Amino acid sequence: MGHGPMNGAGEKAKDFKGTMKTLLGYLSKFKISIILVIIFAIGSVSFSVVGPKILGKATTKIFEGLVAKVSGATGAGIDFDAIGKILMALIGLYVLSAIFSFIQGFVMSGISQKIAYNLRNELSEKINRLPMRYFDSKTHGEVLSRITNDIDTLSQSLNQSMTQLITSVTTIIGVLVMMLSISWLMTGVTLLILPISMLLISLIVKKSQKYFKAQQEYLGHVNGQVEELYGGHNIVKVFNGEEEAVNEFDKLNNTLYQSAWKSQFLSGIMQPLMMFVGNLGYVVVAILGGWLAIRKTIEVGDIQSFIQYVRNFTQPLAQVAQVTNLLQSTAAAAERVFEFLDEEEEDQIAENAVSVKGIEGKIDFDHVKFGYNPDKIIIKDFTAHVKPGQKIAIVGPTGAGKTTIVKLLMRFYDVNSGAILIDNHNIKDFNRSELRELFGMVLQDTWLFNGSIKDNIRYGRLDASDEQVIEAAKAAHVHHFIKTLPDGYNMVLNEEASNVSQGQKQLLTIARAILADPKILILDEATSSVDTRTEILIQKAMDNLMENRTSFIIAHRLSTIKNADLILVMNEGDIIEIGNHEKLLAQNGFYANLYNSQFEKDEAM
Repeated sequence: MGHGPMNGAGEKAKDFKGTMKTLLGYLSKFKISIILVIIFAIGSVSFSVVGPKILGKATTKIFEGLVAKVSGATGAGIDFDAIGKILMALIGLYVLSAIFSFIQGFVMSGISQKIAYNLRNELSEKINRLPMRYFDSKTHGEVLSRITNDIDTLSQSLNQSMTQLITSVTTIIGVLVMMLSISWLMTGVTLLILPISMLLISLIVKKSQKYFKAQQEYLGHVNGQVEELYGGHNIVKVFNGEEEAVNEFDKLNNTLYQSAWKSQFLSGIMQPLMMFVGNLGYVVVAILGGWLAIRKTIEVGDIQSFIQYVRNFTQPLAQVAQVTNLLQSTAAAAERVFEFLDEEEEDQIAENAVSVKGIEGKIDFDHVKFGYNPDKIIIKDFTAHVKPGQKIAIVGPTGAGKTTIVKLLMRFYDVNSGAILIDNHNIKDFNRSELRELFGMVLQDTWLFNGSIKDNIRYGRLDASDEQVIEAAKAAHVHHFIKTLPDGYNMVLNEEASNVSQGQKQLLTIARAILADPKILILDEATSSVDTRTEILIQKAMDNLMENRTSFIIAHRLSTIKNADLILVMNEGDIIEIGNHEKLLAQNGFYANLYNSQFEKDEAM
């Protein structure tokens, strides 16, 4: 009577029935496979259940032979030929049972893994259809746990619970039939002991449930803290936060320990308790069986068979109780997955969508109003008109709404009122994916994945040839640097690309944007974290990138946007000044104050 399945127990589902109904909908796609599982489970259990009664016949033969020998009957002795035939038949049954059990497990594993595979695909596709506001309201860990922890829990617990439930129920029925075929009286006495077993099981399950829930919760806290500290271990060291981090971890780990050992202890005592109750049953069966054997009501071998059946009867009962607990874990994991799949999606396809072919890059912001929360508007009345090929700089203090304008332009969010037009077409009239094909972005936070430099640049256009990748690198002034590396373009960047400098990362992302050849370009603080020499290289690369493209440059360092065709000065969600660098300086207003304060700061440095 293993207690392993209880280890997977966790939080309860809010809507158990509804979640299981949805899960059954997924299982219905595998009807034939599930029917096969049930057939092979019944076959496996049937062959296995008949075994003890046949073994009892061998015991009876040995007993009868010994009694005859002792009584001195002529030619008396143990009939080893008959016993041999019985044992061969028994071995055959157990082999068949094992084969059926193997096939059942193989098919069921295939079902559970296929469901996990399908759900992972659905989640992966769903992520691309979710609005940005969803990710702003959830941590990365919460989203990732749906694809990793919840899917794994669902797959494993589904495999265990379905297999165990089918096997256990079939075993209970089969054993009960065999017990009744031996003696209805002994069966009745055995069944009287069952309420004690069931009461003990239910008490343990009920008591352990809250500890399993706490264990699952604090396991998430511990994992989250470890992930957070590992991701920012440099910052922890810089600010001497090791002691505080260790103390916080100890606190969480101790809470996890307390709930974990209690939950494991309670699930662990189920087996010895059931063994104790079972042993009481064996005593009763042995005494009653001996009395019935003396009265010739049953054979001696039947006592041994019945004791074995009692053991086989209590075990699946405990397993059924554990499965009910395991199903809670299955439902909780499935519910979180289905909740994610039911999240409101962005509209991906526009009705009568406008084609992006021939777009020149004329952009108009027409009285745009927006707030991440309806009660807190941050873009109050934004109007601007951009001609094709112009370089537009957006400047202003932190929180002025500069990056928000870019998010609205790419439809990461939709405006509350007003409109954003590209070539006189509302951006809502484009298919969302096609709209984003118009844009190329170079951000302050560079993103490079674990792969070769060539593949990282090619991410801008996956069908690009090696020659096109190299041309893009040359235009981004990063070709010379790449050629100095040990493997050149085939050098593999490690996780977080820590084997190249920040400036080199930025040049690689610019090369990626050049290769993508977008109609509209967005540069967000692209030179804010590099040295002056690298900044000059990046500036040259960006000049190549911006040539003949409508470009939006978000910058705090105002010296980098002197040559912009138009500068939009934002403060508290509104454009407060507009013009080129010289015109804005001449106005001696907000922009002039910003520029002069930076100039004085640079001079002081």
